Amino acid sequence: MTNRITGRIGLIGNPVAQSLSPVFQQVAFDSLGIPVTYELWQTTDEQVAERIAAIRSGEIYGANVTVPHKETFADAVDRASAVARRAGAVNTVMLDEDGKLYGDNTDAYGFIQPLEERQFPFSDSQALILGAGGAARGIVVALLDAGIGAVTIANRTLARAETMVEDLDDSRLSCCTLADAANHAGDALLAVNATALGWQDEAPVGPEFFEHLPQSGIAYDLTYRQTPYLKAAAEAGLQTIDGLPMLIHQGVRSFQLWTGQHPPVDLMLAAAVQARDARP
Repeated sequence: MTNRITGRIGLIGNPVAQSLSPVFQQVAFDSLGIPVTYELWQTTDEQVAERIAAIRSGEIYGANVTVPHKETFADAVDRASAVARRAGAVNTVMLDEDGKLYGDNTDAYGFIQPLEERQFPFSDSQALILGAGGAARGIVVALLDAGIGAVTIANRTLARAETMVEDLDDSRLSCCTLADAANHAGDALLAVNATALGWQDEAPVGPEFFEHLPQSGIAYDLTYRQTPYLKAAAEAGLQTIDGLPMLIHQGVRSFQLWTGQHPPVDLMLAAAVQARDARP
């Protein structure tokens, strides 16, 4: 499979300029001698059909997909993985052996890996997810598939969280408002910020929230930078995980789907850390 992979792979989204994906993916392609250029493709809603046509025609080999187009691609592909179908979002696309457009959701895989590295006790644990958007849904699916004991989804608007619980239809799920999240934190060994507030230097909960979490708990933020959420958690003595390991591991899985090869994870991570830390 690898010998026929040439040309272009990229990231489809709006915006994409801030992405680290070209940095660490290009390092992986180059280190394995695969003649692919990883690019950024700023894509408006009106341009999505053009991107899909380019993949179907073979003009570009495949792509990652980021906000706000993950749900659109979930509807556009011919075939999707079980995780992508349940999450309702696709972040990796390519043509399969039959020439059909295949979509997967590698975000779920990426999210779980840092927890597995810490030997997180999924089956004996409860998780609290802050937010009920597309990112949160993918995380909830990943946790359910990993065997989590229970998950509470906390959202500013309760109705949206209730809709997710109904859609996923799993007895381990419950929901509450963000204002009530602290009252559900006492048994949560994992608290995940699945909102985008970290990019605006804001947090979905105040510092007092972390006083309610078990001291052995983990605060996880999908944003790959040091956020107010993570700073407050660290000050409360909790373990923290930012979104960079998730970003790398979802990219690893995408790379494996495109090439059939395992990329150099350490090189990818080092390149991403260097690029992130060099930014203002």
